[in-house]
Amino acid sequence: ARSVKGLIALARARPGELNLASNGTGTLSHLTGELFMMRAGIRMLHVPYKGAAPAATDTIAGNVSVLFAAFPSVSGQVRAGKLRALAVTGARRTQAAPEIPTVAEAALPGFEATQWWGLFGPAGMPSGIVTRLNTELGHVLQNADIKKRFASEAAEIAGGAPRDLARYLKADYDRWGEVIKAARISSE
Repeated sequence: ARSVKGLIALARARPGELNLASNGTGTLSHLTGELFMMRAGIRMLHVPYKGAAPAATDTIAGNVSVLFAAFPSVSGQVRAGKLRALAVTGARRTQAAPEIPTVAEAALPGFEATQWWGLFGPAGMPSGIVTRLNTELGHVLQNADIKKRFASEAAEIAGGAPRDLARYLKADYDRWGEVIKAARISSE
């Protein structure tokens, strides 16, 4: 397939024939693939790997049909023409490859799945320390060299208050919990 719509059409035309590589069962790669299948109304066989590298290698070799992976882990293969990037799963196009559409733009409005990082401390950490760490981290993330490094890894800096992260974490937890339940994913 050369597009997300093409992939969906192919999966519908050949039910049960396509497979989906992931970085492993229960990983964001796997859950994103499950969410994609649910939203697209298609089914592909999940093939879990032990990381993005072997999953990408088998996708390049044609042993699996589709791979959902963090862009930094496959950007070299995409740029070398070994993998075709159909779309990115974030809400916006990535700054690292703005020519690649989002899944939402390409076929499934509202689709979003993003990998993110947060800074966490032990439960009960005094609020003054939380505020100080948040402020200092905010300053670090505004450093031009740090921004450049993040951009080179296709990572975008969000920042924000601790309560914003708590809300985002809760929403993410709820959303992925629904996907896990609907797809009947277990820890094996």
